[in-house]
Amino acid sequence: MRPKERRDSGQKDFFKARLDQIVDMDHALAKLGRAIDWRFLEERFGAVYSDKVGHPPLATRLMAGLSILKHMHDLSDEDLCARWVENPYYQLFCGEEFFQHKLTFDRSSLTRWRQRMGGEKLVALIQESLAVATRTGAAKPADFSKVIVDTTVQPKAIAFPTDAKLMHRARERLVRLAKKTGVSLRQSYERVGKHALIAHQRYAHAKQFKRANKALRTIRTYLGRVIRDIVRKIKSEAELESAFAHPLMLARRVRAQRRHQRERKGLPSGSVQRVYSLHAPEVECIGKGKVHRPYEFGVKVSLATTLHRSKGGQFIAHAKALPGNPYDGHTLAAVIPEIEMQIAASLSRIVADRGYRGHNAPSGHKFKVYISGQRRRVTETIKRELRRRSAVEPVIGHAKSEHRMGRNYLAGTHGDAANAVLAAAGYNFRRLLAWLAILWRAFVMAMLPVASDAPLAMIGNA
Repeated sequence: MRPKERRDSGQKDFFKARLDQIVDMDHALAKLGRAIDWRFLEERFGAVYSDKVGHPPLATRLMAGLSILKHMHDLSDEDLCARWVENPYYQLFCGEEFFQHKLTFDRSSLTRWRQRMGGEKLVALIQESLAVATRTGAAKPADFSKVIVDTTVQPKAIAFPTDAKLMHRARERLVRLAKKTGVSLRQSYERVGKHALIAHQRYAHAKQFKRANKALRTIRTYLGRVIRDIVRKIKSEAELESAFAHPLMLARRVRAQRRHQRERKGLPSGSVQRVYSLHAPEVECIGKGKVHRPYEFGVKVSLATTLHRSKGGQFIAHAKALPGNPYDGHTLAAVIPEIEMQIAASLSRIVADRGYRGHNAPSGHKFKVYISGQRRRVTETIKRELRRRSAVEPVIGHAKSEHRMGRNYLAGTHGDAANAVLAAAGYNFRRLLAWLAILWRAFVMAMLPVASDAPLAMIGNA
């Protein structure tokens, strides 16, 4: 069933206060709520629902507004719910008419809504942010014809992976599941396994690597014994075998992997074999050549920003998670058509760094891509624009530090895709919020001289 969308009825309630009467309607967040075309979002997000009979889902404006506020102000779901109850501007932005003293939704509804929409549907938030920027004068349509494309890493919320900790955690998960399902094990190795892990960490810290490797072999032995014991106990029991299938598969992969082992024969180059997290096995090890952080554990993300700064700031025109750690230059074949679809215009110039050499851009855009350090076909104008390439770096920094791209807490590959898009949308709406606040301050400052001269003019006329 499709959601029952909210419309302003204009009615009054004797026992409730209307939000438009207790807040400043010229507040930047109130103006942003009026500038967004909520019907466009309702049409795009409503396409995932069917017309079957059932309980209607929550309104699109409520869920989309909560997602915007979450990534605009870098809030967790719990903090967002707490602020929504006490902040009338948040409630007005999400479409409420009267002030609500209790939550009208459950916190888990945010998770289910994100999973239902996915990264492909959430792209509508980026499209609407760019449309609002155009309507409010924060940007011009011509600003989006030239973009800077770059990639970064969106880290996952996992601990730093080591073989010892992964094998210890795999054994603990198997023992816990065995207790839950009633499978009695010969030995759980809880006490001696913990002592072996502590010994390994101490020996490794003291750089006594022979002793550390001996403790590591002990941890691996304990995990192998638990795996074989469980396999014997659940043999010919279909229900237990299905319950243990995924944990056993991860435990075997963790036990079999070795240090410095990243690729597997028979798979394409760059395919990650290692397991870096048991609760997030999709995590990849990505090296970006940074001295302070040689490797990051997450997923690669492509970002495209405007080449020149608009009046309201430098907006993100496209964001997409790229699982599989592809080569940067080989991402343009998919990224460029998506950028043009989002901005509803053709790109006249794409600027990228040297990591995009040997790119596979579409045939119509092959000569529109310019790489840093390029000499051929470079005029003085293009040379000046190539010096703007590094302008994408602070945008990436703000998206990571202020809009939840720096540590992704959403589960699965669909969580990686959704978090990247929502972080870009939150960044854009944060720029729009600042732009609308500047407009209001400029209006007030322009009215102040008129208000101060009025009494003098009245005295003169008297």
